[in-house]
Amino acid sequence: MLAMIERRFEQIIFASRWLLAPFYLGLVIALALLLVKFTQEVFHIVPHVLEMAEKDVLLAVLTLIDLSLAGNLLLMVIFSGYENFVSKIDVANHEDRPDWMGKVDFSGLKLKLIASIVAISGIHLLKAFMNLPNVAHDELMWLVIVHMTFVVSGVLLALMDRLEGHRHGPSKDAGEH
Repeated sequence: MLAMIERRFEQIIFASRWLLAPFYLGLVIALALLLVKFTQEVFHIVPHVLEMAEKDVLLAVLTLIDLSLAGNLLLMVIFSGYENFVSKIDVANHEDRPDWMGKVDFSGLKLKLIASIVAISGIHLLKAFMNLPNVAHDELMWLVIVHMTFVVSGVLLALMDRLEGHRHGPSKDAGEH
């Protein structure tokens, strides 16, 4: 009787992973919202590109790159998070299936996530440097501090992951780090 209760309890706990599915659906909606913002930026830039200064065009392009990186990050979190915590995505034979799909574990996802955050932060910092006359000294200082915090956090996270890998032997996706 006790074994049957335990088994049922464990089945309920295992099934609870599906409570995460709406989170990933919400992230898909967020990805669509990023597409709307990206499209809005493109339609804002295109009619004015010939009258814009080179610096303004570069700032606009950096904004598009920033939105693109955020979209890539969202997609990576959606795919990897869903596959690691909810269920496998059954598209193994699809010709467009990304090579990394199904190979990024939670540790790899953390490192890819922090790398993307550092890249996005770096783009914001570059945009501030390119627009230096219009950026307050305090704002620039905080952008540098936040960026360096992300960089140091990323290095420490990678170091901790590497130390953990050496302690337990090489991970299955050690070549992807």
